[in-house]
Amino acid sequence: MLNYEETLLLLEKAKNGDEKAKELLIENNSPLVKSIVRRYKNKGVEYDDLYQLGCVGFVKAINNFDANFNVKFSTYAVPMIAGEIKRFLRDDGSVKVSRSIKGQYYNMQKYIEEFRAKTGEPPTVKDLSIKFNIEEPEVMFVLESSKMPVSIYENLDKESNSGQTILDKLVNFDEVSNLVDKMVLRDALKDLEDKDRKLIMLRYFRDKTQSEVAQILNVSQVQVSRLENKILAKMRNKLRD
Repeated sequence: MLNYEETLLLLEKAKNGDEKAKELLIENNSPLVKSIVRRYKNKGVEYDDLYQLGCVGFVKAINNFDANFNVKFSTYAVPMIAGEIKRFLRDDGSVKVSRSIKGQYYNMQKYIEEFRAKTGEPPTVKDLSIKFNIEEPEVMFVLESSKMPVSIYENLDKESNSGQTILDKLVNFDEVSNLVDKMVLRDALKDLEDKDRKLIMLRYFRDKTQSEVAQILNVSQVQVSRLENKILAKMRNKLRD
């Protein structure tokens, strides 16, 4: 994987027309695009076509990214990739927005306006998550699910052409900077066998020691250590693929 400095260097080259730099960015971020694409399988569109749409969104993210955003490029790219896929599926008629989702959307819009009237700023995704008692990724899904009178990708100040969008104002990128990692990790965990997933959950999500995990699973600490290394290697290989 590219580090932060390498990514910025390739982004600068790609924005200046270096196709090789753009190809390297796409190649190294392929797991990111795939992790998002998998969320839209079984929608009547071939996986390869969804992946190509995701890459279109990724290229748009390359062209529009500004290092002054002070956020990870991968974080910025997520809504661009997802948005490209969703717009195609909506236009193609493959996505039917449920009445409950539409209701959530309009309730959020009402709250956003009330919040802005009181504070002068729109609420963050975290604010909306707390208010409506749903996960932050679900907030983004609801906001993207309905056809909106104004796109969240629309420039806020068309006269100055600042490039800042409604999404940039609404989302506190610091709060969602781990979203990509969580999405990829969730997919990797889902592919594990139940016993392997339990071991990883105990070790890394409940902060259990190997001795404590050994007692829970009724095995030796040595076995836990070996299994853990084996499972982590399997997950790493999965992510590389």
